[in-house]
Amino acid sequence: MALETGTIRKLAEQLEDAELQAYDVTMITADYPDLDWDDAYAIQDEIRRRKEARGSKITGLKAGLTSFAKMKQMGVETPVFGFVADYMGKPDGGEIKTSELIHPKVEAEICIVTKSDLEGPGCTIAAVTAATDFVLPAVEVIDSRYRDFKFDLKSVIADNTSSSRFVVGGRARAVAELDLRTLGVVLERNGEIVATATAAAVLGNPLAAVAMMANHLTARGQLIPAGTFIMTGGVTEAIRVEAGDHIAAHFHDLGTVSMRFT
Repeated sequence: MALETGTIRKLAEQLEDAELQAYDVTMITADYPDLDWDDAYAIQDEIRRRKEARGSKITGLKAGLTSFAKMKQMGVETPVFGFVADYMGKPDGGEIKTSELIHPKVEAEICIVTKSDLEGPGCTIAAVTAATDFVLPAVEVIDSRYRDFKFDLKSVIADNTSSSRFVVGGRARAVAELDLRTLGVVLERNGEIVATATAAAVLGNPLAAVAMMANHLTARGQLIPAGTFIMTGGVTEAIRVEAGDHIAAHFHDLGTVSMRFT
């Protein structure tokens, strides 16, 4: 690690304050060009510690920048990993306040809940399939705290992979009932189709993102416990939203997830 503990705590406070108070900041690697991968995840870990210390509960894990479309859109080649907290979850069909966000974008996601522990090294799609209890559809609202949505990979990791809000809906299905590679998704904004994709856009299979997450966490001395809710990453490019927009994501075999921005 290149940064001192005090600097990591300061940057975590800066980024979390930006999230909670809805204002943007400059990309942290502009001021700390020597920040390394361990520093970036240490900052994220400190943000998690701050939330838990205030009574927030961590309700799930997430992979980010996993779709080929998102990687191309953001100019990156490697997925990133983060977490979601209880206050980020909003009800299906409910309202999301844009006043609490900076520059929100939405993306449809395939999610799973595990029924047994997952760990690496060498975790595979087959291992994830065996450990999956059920599959759920969701829409994630990402909201990078960086000005003009400009960041590098280390900065977005530190910013908890732009985590902001998420909505789970549709219906749960057993993984054996689905072909996750060919599962189709249609994303609508105000009744207009703005994106379509199949779940194969996420690394060929969304479960590949979970396997990568398990291997990543194992390298950091952690694992994915049984009962973990995991968002596998957006299947399409992120779509900008504003107050007044109604979003609906239709998932083949999994139903629809919707929300309104106010």
